[in-house]
Amino acid sequence: MKRGKVLIIGPVGSGKSTLVKRLLGEKNSSAKKTQALEYANWIIDSPGEYSQNPMYYRTLMATALEAKVLLIVQDATRKDCILPPNFASGFPLCPIGVITKTDHPDADIETATRLLRIALPVGDIYLTSSVTLAGIEELKERILSYLQ
Repeated sequence: MKRGKVLIIGPVGSGKSTLVKRLLGEKNSSAKKTQALEYANWIIDSPGEYSQNPMYYRTLMATALEAKVLLIVQDATRKDCILPPNFASGFPLCPIGVITKTDHPDADIETATRLLRIALPVGDIYLTSSVTLAGIEELKERILSYLQ
């Protein structure tokens, strides 16, 4: 059976590309700004603009046809959710929420969880740090269990 992919979406600067590197085992490398859809092994990394501009939602929907899992990223330091209510339900994928930057001094996990639940009313939420690597292995195990 062919393995599926995970589509990662979230706003600019939320830590998607760094999360991709950590999920792929690159612990000490920094990420660059994603300019277009990037395919890396079992991961599809989308530019933050695709989540922030409704004109790109069609591209996300079309790309979702290549995936089995939808990862919605919420930065723990943000005070807003850029996706519309129940956005995850528009994808025929297994939804997983990820809160990044949980180790940041300005992180507010409660607010980030509440904001993420706007776009992702149901599904697991993982708390992660790409600096300390907290939650990365657990998230990876969950994703790979869906992709088998």
